[in-house]
Amino acid sequence: MSSSDIAVAVRGLSKSYNIAHNAVRHTTAAEALISRLRHPFQKQERETFWALKDVEFDIKKGDVVGIIGRNGAGKSTLLKILSRITEPTTGKIALYGRVGSLLEVGTGFHPELTGRENIYLNGAILGMSKREIARQFDAIVDFSGTEQFLDTPVKRYSSGMYVRLAFAVAAHLNPEILIVDEVLAVGDAEFQKKCLGKMQDVANSGRTVIFVSHNMAAVTNLCSTCIVLKTGAVSFIGDKHTAISSYQTQSYSLHSTKNAIDSCRPSWAKPILTAARTLDEDGKEQSSFPLGGSVTIEVSFDTGNLPPLRNPVLGVVINHQTFGTVGAVNTRQTGFEVREGRYRTGKLTCTLERFPFLQGRYSVDLWLGDGLTDVDGAMGYLEFDIEETDVYGSGKVPFATIGVALMNPAWQFASNDQPVVAFAS
Repeated sequence: MSSSDIAVAVRGLSKSYNIAHNAVRHTTAAEALISRLRHPFQKQERETFWALKDVEFDIKKGDVVGIIGRNGAGKSTLLKILSRITEPTTGKIALYGRVGSLLEVGTGFHPELTGRENIYLNGAILGMSKREIARQFDAIVDFSGTEQFLDTPVKRYSSGMYVRLAFAVAAHLNPEILIVDEVLAVGDAEFQKKCLGKMQDVANSGRTVIFVSHNMAAVTNLCSTCIVLKTGAVSFIGDKHTAISSYQTQSYSLHSTKNAIDSCRPSWAKPILTAARTLDEDGKEQSSFPLGGSVTIEVSFDTGNLPPLRNPVLGVVINHQTFGTVGAVNTRQTGFEVREGRYRTGKLTCTLERFPFLQGRYSVDLWLGDGLTDVDGAMGYLEFDIEETDVYGSGKVPFATIGVALMNPAWQFASNDQPVVAFAS
């Protein structure tokens, strides 16, 4: 690969942070002074945490590269370094082209400025002239759908409006390298679809896209190659299907230890879920089930020192390793109501009779609510396999590459030569 074909080159990249374990935050100078007088010789215990360690890769111009890995793998840290938001501890990066990035809500925007002013500010940061920005201005506003609020300070925007405008600016101001983090999950489904289409347009125009997502369907549809990160290091670079399989195997191995709920818990969640497992029809814990069999998901909670739940609600989202989310259900949706009370502990089970999806690996997102309020969650904590099975009794198994739904057909054949013959499976 010649140097003229390279858009991003990363060599020996590492990033470390110092973590203080016994640090006490003081709200006033007086508190800090009194604490120092009382404990003059106390030293803070510090630990060096390596978010990235010896990362190396090249990205060709025009490539669409997915970066995947579990929470804490170093994905966001890597993107912040590539976007020049933070500096590496060691190593170096080379970027051959103008970079546009969307890493988190509000990045590159000034909250006191209006949407209109922020479009011009962001463009100037990207190195574009006022004339270039003006040429793209109408397309940016139309894509973001924020025309009505264009002269309103963006601090008054909802998170969804913020993301729509920020993505529109990043994608339309013609960066040679577009970097997008999981922040698109804030937008609604229709806007996410628009964003993926726009990124595909950017890629088709010969520019480079670096995309971080936990949505394997989006990664499969958009990316040509993937980089898999594990605990700050590159564990795989190459074909997207092999990369996704590698990531799923890695994730499955981790979650099977049953002590990883914290790593799957969203930032907003309260630590109430204590255990979750998948059970077979005999109530035994399993990680592999026959095609067409039943899968039971069991979830336990304990509010501890937090207020008890009045109306526990469980939501279950099923994700296929390649196709993304394939089904979801919750107790309220199906009319199952827990009588209002004060529940400090509890166990909820969801049995999916004749699991309706084909063979493959599936992960489960769990949502625990109290009435209409989300309380806790564990994204992708549970994983299980559906195994090939002669579910129709025909001596054959269904194809696994033509979708995810397990069909239960009733066939008919008619002929003028003989009476109708019906076959029912």
